[in-house]
Amino acid sequence: MPTYTALTTLSGKHAAEALGEDLERLTPEPTGIGTFEIEDGSGLWEVGAYFDGAPDEAGLALLAAIHDAKPFVVSELPDVDWVAKVRRELVPVEAGRFFVYGSHDADKVPSNSVPLLIEASMAFGTGHHGTTQGCLRALDKLAAEGMTATRVLDLGCGTAVLAMGAAHVWPDATILASDIDEVAVEVAEANLAANGLAGRVACIEAEGLDNPDIAGKAPFDLIFANILKGPLIALAPAITDALAPGGRVILSGILNEQADEVIEVYSAAGNSLVERSEIGEWTTTVLRKPV
Repeated sequence: MPTYTALTTLSGKHAAEALGEDLERLTPEPTGIGTFEIEDGSGLWEVGAYFDGAPDEAGLALLAAIHDAKPFVVSELPDVDWVAKVRRELVPVEAGRFFVYGSHDADKVPSNSVPLLIEASMAFGTGHHGTTQGCLRALDKLAAEGMTATRVLDLGCGTAVLAMGAAHVWPDATILASDIDEVAVEVAEANLAANGLAGRVACIEAEGLDNPDIAGKAPFDLIFANILKGPLIALAPAITDALAPGGRVILSGILNEQADEVIEVYSAAGNSLVERSEIGEWTTTVLRKPV
């Protein structure tokens, strides 16, 4: 049976979430629904649904009109083994000392690297995106410069590839990985086990830093926040408060044209810029809280 997608855009998070909730009431019911902010400064959100079979296009048109969204674009997906396709196309990535790879490339791991195994089917930050690469390079540089971290937070951890990198660099550090998505937490735990790091990183489901597990481990010497511009700006005071004096925060998920605004917000919170770098259209920054 073919799979179909239905995609639309509209303004605002709450409007997008309301449309997503109404999509659940369609018949036939979608097999999956997602809402995502379009990070281009437009304030638009994308709402998408997957269907096992042709959706009710009249019902979709009615929902779009009710929620003041653009008409849904319905597409039939080709019958593709997506995991196999990703495995063919995602080559290993080197980021400083780190080598991010899938099990199908296990024979390519250099002997002098820090290997990080991330399966293609667990695509919540495989290391191939410029934001993840930028964070790993920043971590590698901090470690090469002699930084020692005893407490690390990977905020919005996805696959936990950054937390795993930190666990290799600082074997005795206390490391916490959090994500708002329950599935991402499960993926993080599976990746830790696959890399022989089970028990080295505590994985929790949490939104932001207002969580007792995070508060109990603070202050942190290093915080990774590879998320999006909006949440990064909103979380600037909380992230700064959670840093130890002299602690660093590695920020990414930022388009190049957004970087100045994010840096300005974190500087206003009391942090100083240590470094900024670009990979493609994405910027990664390192900032330091004063001692």
